[in-house]
Amino acid sequence: MNWSISFEPLISWPLLALVLVPLALLALVGLWFRQRGGVLRFIALLALAAALFNPVFLNEEREPLKSVVALIVDRSQSQDIGDRTRQTDEALAGLQQRLGRFKQFDVRVVEAGKSGAAEERTETRLFGALEGAFRDVPPSRIGGAIMITDGEVHDAPPGAPDFNAPLHALITGNDHEKDRRIRFENAPRFGIVGKPLDMTYRVISTENEAGPVDVRVSVNGEQVSVEHATVGQAMPLQVTIPGAGRNIIELAIDREPGELTDTNNRAIALVDGIRENLRVLLVSGEPHAGERTWRNLLKSDASVDLVHFTILRPPEKQDGTPINELSLIAFPTRELFVEKIKDFDLIIFDRYQHRDVLPILYYDYISEYVEKGGALLIAAGPEYAGESSIARTPLMSALPAMPTGEVLEKAFYPRLTDLGQRHPVTRGLDGSATEPPHWSRWFRTIGVQDPQGEVVMKGADNRPLLLLDRKGEGRVGMLLSDQGWLWARGFEGGGPHVQLYRRIAHWLMKEPDLEEERLTAEGRGMVLEIRRQTMADDPGSAQIITPSGKTVTVKLDKSEPGVFLGSVQTNEIGLFQVANGDLTALAHVGPVNAPEFADVISTENLLKAPAEATGGSVRRLASSTALGSDVTLPSIVPVRSAGDASGSDWIGLRTTDDSVLKAVSRVPLFGGFLGLGLLLLAMGSMWYREGR
Repeated sequence: MNWSISFEPLISWPLLALVLVPLALLALVGLWFRQRGGVLRFIALLALAAALFNPVFLNEEREPLKSVVALIVDRSQSQDIGDRTRQTDEALAGLQQRLGRFKQFDVRVVEAGKSGAAEERTETRLFGALEGAFRDVPPSRIGGAIMITDGEVHDAPPGAPDFNAPLHALITGNDHEKDRRIRFENAPRFGIVGKPLDMTYRVISTENEAGPVDVRVSVNGEQVSVEHATVGQAMPLQVTIPGAGRNIIELAIDREPGELTDTNNRAIALVDGIRENLRVLLVSGEPHAGERTWRNLLKSDASVDLVHFTILRPPEKQDGTPINELSLIAFPTRELFVEKIKDFDLIIFDRYQHRDVLPILYYDYISEYVEKGGALLIAAGPEYAGESSIARTPLMSALPAMPTGEVLEKAFYPRLTDLGQRHPVTRGLDGSATEPPHWSRWFRTIGVQDPQGEVVMKGADNRPLLLLDRKGEGRVGMLLSDQGWLWARGFEGGGPHVQLYRRIAHWLMKEPDLEEERLTAEGRGMVLEIRRQTMADDPGSAQIITPSGKTVTVKLDKSEPGVFLGSVQTNEIGLFQVANGDLTALAHVGPVNAPEFADVISTENLLKAPAEATGGSVRRLASSTALGSDVTLPSIVPVRSAGDASGSDWIGLRTTDDSVLKAVSRVPLFGGFLGLGLLLLAMGSMWYREGR
């Protein structure tokens, strides 16, 4: 019960002053001159004033509010190490039991790092969780916070947190832990394919050892070398980037006896491989309407260095003009096809025919170039079906189809074959989804027999139009029409010549994204996504090996012709191995080299400054330094805001003076007959005295 007095005047304050001030002056004058009855008049005036002021006793019924105490529990991955999970669970249960004895505390338990979000799984952000727990609490009602953690907190402030209440930290783990870890000091994000990439790394140990350590270096899952590193020193490393696209560089060291965890004994770097400019040799046999189509396309690609020659003056064209008066450049056949043929990534013969410009032996060199991994594209016209066809040279061993001698002059829409709908070169080609296709017609097809490889496009009368084939280690493509320029010129609306020609060229040059059989995996957040390209109808399921060694099977569902997708939600961070048939892939889920495992030794240092700034404390839960020791909890003591908040074996939480008003009782002092009687008594006494 809370008693107080309040004045509730019967008339307004200005009117009250107008009445009482003159009467008070008269009463004071009477007292000053000692007039008869002056004292009684003054008492009567006081009684009148009290009646007009109408004093009221108030009795307030209030309900005290509770102080809010935040119990922040660290559930990040580093808390799974050793005996920390058991210590955390025991401490949480014990604190809840002890805090439950105090009715003045409202306890809010927040488990941080438990969700599947990558940010929470890879960083310990306890102060963000603390802010969320106190977001709707007035500062006067904050009683304090208790954190159960290993001390590796990544958002700890350098000073006091944003609340005026004690912060206490109970540290899991023990004080004699040891660990050794490896990390990249310098890891570029990009590297040139086939060239060495300079990197640096460091092996760190809590034991301050300085001996040598063997470091296994793996690229895309294959071990490439074993390096000898000195603990504590930055070590140089050179790695050759094997291919374009994402490459995973992994460093690994062996686990030491008694080491806390081997999770941080591996370090990952993701390096995107970039090819140096691709070198393409384009040889045009004779001028024609589509001669510049290939040239313009290749010149527009910044990643391509193009060497283009057009045979404008074949040997049989003799007009008597002296050689020294010709402005034409002599075709450097020996330099291109003997000395530097290995430097080219792709050779294109655009309507080229054998006219003794190339010695017959050079065709053998080109066939050998293809067998050893080179790429050859034949853009054929009527000359391919003629007597001077390159199919009648030693190059025939590298060609996917021999001509029949027939040239079919007939309008047709180029169409995708069943294989072409699944092949990466032609799959999803703009305009191919309708019938007829949404592109213009062509008017010439070169007849061939016994085509090898894959027929991905067909022409008039369903004859082969685009062939893709592998010869030895190399690749060959053949486009059996010279009418592609109609798409480039916009005839009947044109067609996707840029898309088609570029895909053909890059498939020949072994672009990974255009491989028919390809398995890729990528981590997005905490989801592992799998993509399988195949020419088969059903590739089956994918097998996944998680960083912890578990095996998971994921069904691959058809997304589009030739593409199957699968995904799996995971709570593990690290390197995943994916396999499907003979294909394997690696993918890293979660942030690379996450801060959560950068340092896993439990510590009191990071939380000491913010705790002491609030009057709180930091102490270990374990009663001894032995692993698996019992948990010892401090006593809980309610304290006032000005008192100490911690001791050797206790921690204090602040209580609040805030309350909620439930009801008010009113007792008027001059109300009813009591007030009337007192007023009449005073007036009567005054008149009685005046009458004597």
